[in-house]
Amino acid sequence: MMIGVVKGSVVSTNKSETLTGLKLLVVAPLDLDTMQPKGSPLVAIDAVGAGEGEVVMCCSGSSSRQTAFTDGKPSDLAIIAIIDSIDLRGERVFEKYGEQ
Repeated sequence: MMIGVVKGSVVSTNKSETLTGLKLLVVAPLDLDTMQPKGSPLVAIDAVGAGEGEVVMCCSGSSSRQTAFTDGKPSDLAIIAIIDSIDLRGERVFEKYGEQ
């Protein structure tokens, strides 16, 4: 799994019929030590109603096709959770509703 931040959305009028009605979001992977984007942004199917700026958990590969939204869809990355907080090594490194 990967933790990232939603940076934007993708709109496509011509696509596989199996993607019709699904929200596609651009997700930048995060470095958990700095909570800064690291690596190239990726496109993910949103299975949880995430929005721009939210920190999310994603799964990739065949696991990305295991949600109610993505079952049988051509997906390689799915947003499966909106993260409320992250604790590493006894320290809170991210808090959705508070100071970080």
